[in-house]
Amino acid sequence: MHTPQQPVLPWASDYHAPVLAEEVLSLLRDKRAVLDGTLGGGGHTLALLERGAMVTALDRDPQAVAAARERLEEHEASGCFRPVLGNYADAHRLPAIAGAHFDGILLDLGVSSHQLDDAVRGFSFREGAPLDMRMGESDESAADVLNGRSERELTRLFREYGDEPRGARLAREVVRRRATRPFATSDDLVGAIRAVLGARSGAPVFARLFQAVRIATNDELALLERALPALRDLLHPGGVLVVIAYHSGEDRIVKDALRDWSAACVCPPRHPICTCRGKPLGHSLTRKPVLASDQETARNARARSAKLRAWQSAA
Repeated sequence: MHTPQQPVLPWASDYHAPVLAEEVLSLLRDKRAVLDGTLGGGGHTLALLERGAMVTALDRDPQAVAAARERLEEHEASGCFRPVLGNYADAHRLPAIAGAHFDGILLDLGVSSHQLDDAVRGFSFREGAPLDMRMGESDESAADVLNGRSERELTRLFREYGDEPRGARLAREVVRRRATRPFATSDDLVGAIRAVLGARSGAPVFARLFQAVRIATNDELALLERALPALRDLLHPGGVLVVIAYHSGEDRIVKDALRDWSAACVCPPRHPICTCRGKPLGHSLTRKPVLASDQETARNARARSAKLRAWQSAA
């Protein structure tokens, strides 16, 4: 008789294994009203609910919201869990959030394990997967990005989002190939990568460059940059913001924002008189990013690139 494999991490499910969950709980340990801006599989939300928090949770992926509602049905029925379909970057504009403030806010950026593993969603470089990569409702798919953006835009995409020094050559190869046959599946992008970076290019290279295309498809960095100050303003005095990033660009945006908010003066250098706010808005709770332990990364490889930063608003 076959016995289903049980999750190996606390609060994990077949949909997703939450990263740095214990660290998140420690930072939000006494927070009653919490906003989880990236619901995903509901792992972090479940952990917070079990610690007694009231959680409002957002996700722009209808499949994620549906899966989490099924998993957390009892908590929703009790009124402790409130799922909302929407983008965390627009949280302050959503009718369900209007006028609300929170003791803690969590963002677990990137994609869920389920999204990566679902070939139909096109997030992975699995053979024959469609180049979709859309997290929610969007007019532009990954295929549209590769087929429609200029060589200059693609160069920037591969260099800045994919940390690829040969980004210009890769962009040129994409433009050359799409002139005869539009990009449609993962095989098309893998073929272009191998043509430029070598036939032995493997999973780490593919993961990095597919991630770059996904970030561009969903405009993830621009949304994060726009969202952070709006989410900060949804915190009660003394509230805590926790962000888990998986990409150097994401982490840089978070680090710069938290540093700016923690500074007493943000006037330009050599400005003769301080004309800014003149006091810090709060302080960082993490001098350096918190990383997953060796034990966690051994059980969940996707935790390897995670970097957690936290900030507390002034009381």
